[in-house]
Amino acid sequence: MGSESPGPHRSDLPPSAHQVMHLRPRDSAGLVFVGAAVALTGLSFYLASQARLAAWLAGQVLLALALLQWFVLLHECGHETLFRTRRLHRPVGHVAAFFAVIPFECWKRVHGLHHKWTGWQDLDPTTTALVPRPLGRGERLLVNVCWKAWIPLFSLLYRAGNFWNVARLWRLFPRPGLRRRLAVNVACHLVVYAAVVAVVGLGEVVRLAGLGLLLSLMLEDPLLLSQHTHVPLNRSDGKAVVPYAAVDQAVFTRSLRFPRWVAAGVLLNLGAHELHHMYPFVPGYDLTRVEFSTENELPWWQWVRAAKRVPGEVLLFQNRTESGLDI
Repeated sequence: MGSESPGPHRSDLPPSAHQVMHLRPRDSAGLVFVGAAVALTGLSFYLASQARLAAWLAGQVLLALALLQWFVLLHECGHETLFRTRRLHRPVGHVAAFFAVIPFECWKRVHGLHHKWTGWQDLDPTTTALVPRPLGRGERLLVNVCWKAWIPLFSLLYRAGNFWNVARLWRLFPRPGLRRRLAVNVACHLVVYAAVVAVVGLGEVVRLAGLGLLLSLMLEDPLLLSQHTHVPLNRSDGKAVVPYAAVDQAVFTRSLRFPRWVAAGVLLNLGAHELHHMYPFVPGYDLTRVEFSTENELPWWQWVRAAKRVPGEVLLFQNRTESGLDI
C-alpha cells in the first residue's frame, strides 16, 4: 500500500491566517500538475484505444485516476489556488470541468457557498439534501444498496443536484447577470458533450471512457462522503445565523490519510480536509506545510472499511452523536 502521507507537526493552537500567508500558489507547481493530468489522460486514451484487453483495462484504470485528478484541479481552480497568475484559473478550470463533468462557473459559485456555510447543514447547498427527514421504503433501499454495492449514487446526485440543476442554481443566485452566466455555462457543457458524441460516436465514447468514468465516480463517492457526512452539523431551522469563521470549521469536517503518492500526486492533499477548510487560500499542494495537526483525521482504509459496514441511510442522514458509531 505504501507509506501514508505524514501529518504536519503538532501545534497546540492553529496558526493564524497571517502565519501561513507565505504559502501562496506557484505557476510552476500548477503547470506541473496540469501537465501531469494531460499526460495521464492522453496515455489512458491511447491504451484504451488498443485492441488488447490488458491495455484497454490499464487505460481505464489510468483514466479513472486522471478524471479524479481533473476533479481536484477543478477544485483548486475554483479557489484560485493552483496558479500565482490568477487569469490562468478560468481556462484551466473549464478544461478540468469538462473532464470532471461539472460546469466550472456553477462549481465556483456553489463551492463558495459551501465554504461560507460549512457547519450549517440546512444552509450549505451541498448538505441540505442530507438534512434528516423521513425516508420512503424505496429511498432507503436505493441508498443502502448503492452504498453497499459501490454504485456511485452520491457522486451522480452531487453533480446533478448541485451543479446541473439550473432551477436550483437560479434560486441560490438571484442576480440576473449571474443567472445567465450559469445557464450559459451549463448549456455550453451540454453542447460540447453532444459534439464529442456526434464526432466520435456514442459506442466509441463508452468504449474509450465508460469504465474509467465509472471507476472515478466509485472512487469519488467515499472521498466526498468522508468530508462532512456523519459529522455533527448544526441547523439554522430558518433563524438568522452567522457563518462560522474558516479557522473554526475543522470540527465540521473529517480528514483522511492516504499513501504519499495518492495524497500529494493525485489528490493535492484534498484528503487533509480540515486544514483545507481552515485555510482555503493555501494551495492544496502546500497544505502539509501548515504546522498543525487536526483532530478528526484517520487512515483512509479505516474510514472506508467502517463506513461500508454502516447502512447508507444511517451514514448519510444521521451523525455519530445520533448513531453512536465512531466513524
